Amino acid sequence: MSEANKDKLSGLTTVKEIMDTATSFEIVARDFYTALIPKVSKNIRWLAKELAEEEQGHVDLFTTLANDPKVSAVMAEKIARPVADGKFSDCVQVPDLGDTPDDQTVLQYALLRETAAMEQYTELAASAPEGPLKEAFTFLANEEAEHKEELEKIYYEVVHSGGV
Repeated sequence: MSEANKDKLSGLTTVKEIMDTATSFEIVARDFYTALIPKVSKNIRWLAKELAEEEQGHVDLFTTLANDPKVSAVMAEKIARPVADGKFSDCVQVPDLGDTPDDQTVLQYALLRETAAMEQYTELAASAPEGPLKEAFTFLANEEAEHKEELEKIYYEVVHSGGV
């Protein structure tokens, strides 16, 4: 049995694999929200722009981490694969919401992504080695929790004010 198959069975992965998946997740999110900007209603266009900018910030953070010697030194280390990993990895694929997606659908998808990211980063913060990686995952978990809370408020306003 290969080392990779043993790791999957044992629930382990490498820091590098986690970083690669997280970077892909953030790049896909940035591109998804950027593409939505001209398609969504004016009611939430500002939100699509804000989400695209926040995701770019996360891409920048992962790029900085990948170049940090302390992180480079632990890239091959084994780390527990988060329970939320499947849902998180699924979000690397984005749905086609069409040319004129309604606000509720966009908000529901954004909430799904933010929840998956929050759960993933929370688990990674708990299991990452002390240092810049743990600090980054803690920061991202907190930031995604804030995004989720903000999106829940906006969703409630849009759905319950007859905005869709």
